[in-house]
Amino acid sequence: MERIFFALGAISAAISVAAGAFGAHALRTRLPPDLLAIFETGARYQMYHALALLAAGWAAARAPGGAATWAGWLFVAGTVLFSGSLYALTLTGVRALGAVTPLGGVAFIAGWIALAGAALRLRGAP
Repeated sequence: MERIFFALGAISAAISVAAGAFGAHALRTRLPPDLLAIFETGARYQMYHALALLAAGWAAARAPGGAATWAGWLFVAGTVLFSGSLYALTLTGVRALGAVTPLGGVAFIAGWIALAGAALRLRGAP
């Protein structure tokens, strides 16, 4: 599982950098400032949780039980729901997509709680 999370984290980080560059260069003249800020929030949170996926991969290799695995999949789901809905909202203008965003936020929070649980089970931890 750790290899999957490391790979997904790295891919997600690459997409986040590309989205940030796309927003800063291609969208700056095409979107009003409020929508550009929403797009940038999606890219920023995607990067945070790409790094969290790397941590989940590391923990999955060292923590018994499934808390790290839960954390990783919750970070993946959160990224799709949170960042994905913000990207879609800004690119399509469909404001109803904003209703999906909080579900991604809840997945992020649950992922961090699961990662904390995994940390408490780490082998060789002090």
